[in-house]
Amino acid sequence: MKEVACKSTWPHGRHALDSLMTMLDQIFVTIKQWLLTFIPENLHPIGSALLSIVAIISVFGTAFALTTILERKGLGRIQNRYGPNRVGPCGFLQPIADAVKMLTKEDIVPYAADKVLHYLAPIVLTVPIWLAFAVLPFGRNMSAIDLDAGIVFFFAAGSASELAVFMAGWSSHNKYSLIGAMRGIAQMISYEVPLVLSTIPVLMLSGTLNLNEIVNAQSGFAFGVGKWNVLTPWGAAGFLLFMIAATAESNRAPFDLPEGESEIIAGYLTEYSGFKYALFFLGEYLGLFAVTGLAVTLFLGGWNAPLAFLSVLPSWFWFFAKFGALIAVFIWARGTVPRLRFDQLLNFAWKFLVPLAVVNLVVAGIWHFASVSWPAPSLSRPLEYLETVAPRWLACAGLFFAAYEILGRVLSLKRAPRTYRYAE
Repeated sequence: MKEVACKSTWPHGRHALDSLMTMLDQIFVTIKQWLLTFIPENLHPIGSALLSIVAIISVFGTAFALTTILERKGLGRIQNRYGPNRVGPCGFLQPIADAVKMLTKEDIVPYAADKVLHYLAPIVLTVPIWLAFAVLPFGRNMSAIDLDAGIVFFFAAGSASELAVFMAGWSSHNKYSLIGAMRGIAQMISYEVPLVLSTIPVLMLSGTLNLNEIVNAQSGFAFGVGKWNVLTPWGAAGFLLFMIAATAESNRAPFDLPEGESEIIAGYLTEYSGFKYALFFLGEYLGLFAVTGLAVTLFLGGWNAPLAFLSVLPSWFWFFAKFGALIAVFIWARGTVPRLRFDQLLNFAWKFLVPLAVVNLVVAGIWHFASVSWPAPSLSRPLEYLETVAPRWLACAGLFFAAYEILGRVLSLKRAPRTYRYAE
């Protein structure tokens, strides 16, 4: 009798657990809908937009503070030294101290500077980046705007950073600032090309520019593992190309040449101080967060769980878990990889990353048309599935690695030694 009772109540318990997980998954959507009930119905669109703005600023503003302290502590560990450890428990209140310092420091504007452009440059850098977060899906039903051309909007909003860098360098009326701005623009334009090219295979095989639909295309599991784009040869190659280009686009080490303090003081930031400097600092981290979120969406399945049995956890948890893991990789690279020369940086972009990104487009095409021409594999028969997929994997991965080897050898050919000329 007891066994019968247990068997009869188990479906009800499972149903209650599923309901609880669904509630946790949609808790932020539910809170937003509850808050909208306090707003007149004709003002719901404006209220919804304001609530989304407050949520995005709160989440990524907090992420900015946490990332700065964790990065400084992580770099201290990597370099065998102490990180911040004085302000608050274990130094975790250091971001608050830094914010107070930036707010109270004197704002110095050079006498010959263009004061209007000097003032607008940090604003032009930060505001468009906040807009880019609006199209990222942070969880199931958790994107502020669901645009059919969401990825186009993302890159259009992010492209304003080049204008802000030029405004900062030109308006400062300082040669170091202008040189730093020109270096920054050259770097950002150069690496924006492979950054965009690396996303095209995802758009080709997903058949959409909508970021939510791209995430949905990566839903489901094969043998219990998520069907993410990064688990295909073209997806793995595109992910690596995207991450390298995103590092340079965000001015992160080893591509932090626009602010090379050993060569041009602080680059286009030389004449900035106080809160304006803090806005530039914030803008760089926000740009890093934005491209990291896009990498998660395009290649790592977005908010989808990596394994089938982990799907019970909230979708937003998986998005931010992947997001945090990629941020840790950026910090690790900053602490371990030395800075490049500027000629090496540009050669690497135009002679290596761009051709590889174009080759990856061909690889994605071969992967797609091979799946159409060959028999569709059955997940219920693992051996048949492997026999069908393995040749595609070998053909696509072999083509990409052949291009990688050829381009690497061409780029590393020994040339005439560099000659230096000095003013007499």
